[in-house]
Amino acid sequence: MQVLLVQDVPGIGKAGQTKQVSDGYARNYLLARHLAVVATPNALKQATKLREASVKREAETLEEARTLAAVLDKAHLTFHMKAGENDRLFGAITAGDIAEALQRDHQITIDKRKLELETPIKDLGEHRVPVKLHPEVSAAITVSVERE
Repeated sequence: MQVLLVQDVPGIGKAGQTKQVSDGYARNYLLARHLAVVATPNALKQATKLREASVKREAETLEEARTLAAVLDKAHLTFHMKAGENDRLFGAITAGDIAEALQRDHQITIDKRKLELETPIKDLGEHRVPVKLHPEVSAAITVSVERE
């Protein structure tokens, strides 16, 4: 049976693709869970429009990510923390702290999960924190940690 995938199905294909699958698999799994529809001419026409809209949306998302990356590369955050001997902080600066500071100081909202901070910052000094905005776009924020 020829089906048009409405959602990504692991091992089968991505949303908008047309696939040939067995009748039982189509009826009992894909159609029952609303993961696909039968590939009729109208459904194929609608899928073409959805693909075009998806490509356009992806291009807009990529452009927004590139614009934001240019801003983030110039962003500089400063934290004032208490520190002990050997410039070790009492506490740490986490991805959540950096995301809050970006919102507060630069009015830039970024999900803390996009900040690729492997371990919390526990030392004084300047640190570069990578940010993954899009599969093709990354940026880095400069974070300065100074003694309080």
